[in-house]
Amino acid sequence: MTLSIDLSGRSALITGAGVGIGRAAAEALAAAGATVGVHYFRSQDEAAETVESIQRSGGRAFLLQADLTIEDEANRLVDQFVEQAGRLDILVNNAGGPIERAKLEDCSTDVWRRTFDLNVTSAFMVTRRAIPQLRASQHGSIINILSLSVQTGGAGGAGAYAAAKGALQVMTRTLARELAPAIRVNALMPGVIETRHHEIFTRPERMEEYRQETPLGRNGQAGEVAQAVAYLAGDASSFVNGALIDINGGRFLR
Repeated sequence: MTLSIDLSGRSALITGAGVGIGRAAAEALAAAGATVGVHYFRSQDEAAETVESIQRSGGRAFLLQADLTIEDEANRLVDQFVEQAGRLDILVNNAGGPIERAKLEDCSTDVWRRTFDLNVTSAFMVTRRAIPQLRASQHGSIINILSLSVQTGGAGGAGAYAAAKGALQVMTRTLARELAPAIRVNALMPGVIETRHHEIFTRPERMEEYRQETPLGRNGQAGEVAQAVAYLAGDASSFVNGALIDINGGRFLR
């Protein structure tokens, strides 16, 4: 039996939706019937392509720019989306990434702080602003995108990033208790997904090693994470709250 996800009449805001997992999530939620807010910071061309792709397929999407490390802009993002869409039912906190690679003993305080601002504080500020709208929707769902490095550590110079994603994991479970039953809060923990993130931060030979280390014999695709986002956004996951779902091909087992 095929799982049918119907998000008709609902609206979803996805941060960092111009590329990679964010773009795939925006397209998947739009395909399920949701009105989608495609947020970007610098990737304007890619985000515009995401919106155009959704619209070509008959979906409804808006392009929204903001630097989410700035509180006023994080608040403005949520307000602008609600103004255009009329409601907010689903929030996907996807924006984030490493600032630069450094072992913790060599990591500057500036890089540490900026990494936490990008990966944790931004999600906190967007979520805080979104909570009243999500609570009013009666279908409120928050989905945070974590990283396998939460489990494995940030070896290779990604320690600050791993620590920040670990904080987002704790925030997920805290919110799951605080906001229930009005809003469900869950997180996805992708393993190695073949996106621009790894094109920038991972050597090609290491990507091949990841494939060999994974029981399924390959790395993941952004669309596979996006399908899990759609599941957590819809009614099929109505009894799922505070969950951490691994999407890593069996490379790490909890």
